[in-house]
Amino acid sequence: MPIDVNTLISQYGYWALFIGCLAEGETFTLLGGVAAHEGLLRYGWVVLTAMCGGVLGDTALFFIGRYYGESLLQRLTRHQQHIERANRLIHQRPVLFVVGVRFMYGLRLIGPLIIGASRLAPRRFLLLNLCGAALWAFLFVSLGYFAGGVIAPWLHQLEHHLKHLVWLLLVVGLVWGARRWLKHRHARQQR
Repeated sequence: MPIDVNTLISQYGYWALFIGCLAEGETFTLLGGVAAHEGLLRYGWVVLTAMCGGVLGDTALFFIGRYYGESLLQRLTRHQQHIERANRLIHQRPVLFVVGVRFMYGLRLIGPLIIGASRLAPRRFLLLNLCGAALWAFLFVSLGYFAGGVIAPWLHQLEHHLKHLVWLLLVVGLVWGARRWLKHRHARQQR
């Protein structure tokens, strides 16, 4: 029975987007935007789902940082200089840091831990996190939506050629396996 990718996306797309946005997110939000462009998902729901996943993931990391952050961050001995710099930024410009942390490469996961360990008030973090997640979700989903005109035809071609790619990989795998087996057999005979 063939698998219809469009049906899978329309049935599970929001859940996959939500789960993907709990930790990383940019790739998922971009692809969610492309799916919205293709009419597989609704644009507004994609933005809202990405935002909720981002808020929940960062909030969980914030509270982990609040209760266990100091001990976790002390284990990152090579990064102490960066952690101290992030702490200074949190105290000097908390609004900018909390809203912007999800846009900073390399700080997407550790940033909320550092913010939690910095003892920023949870209520303040939650409000700023919500604002940052709304901005982030809107920007990345919109980027995926508008790039969908360029990406979607390429994805349709990929889907068309996917069968051929699977067969090619299968043949290459069989040839590689047969070659290994023959080498192993030949080595055993040489003993």
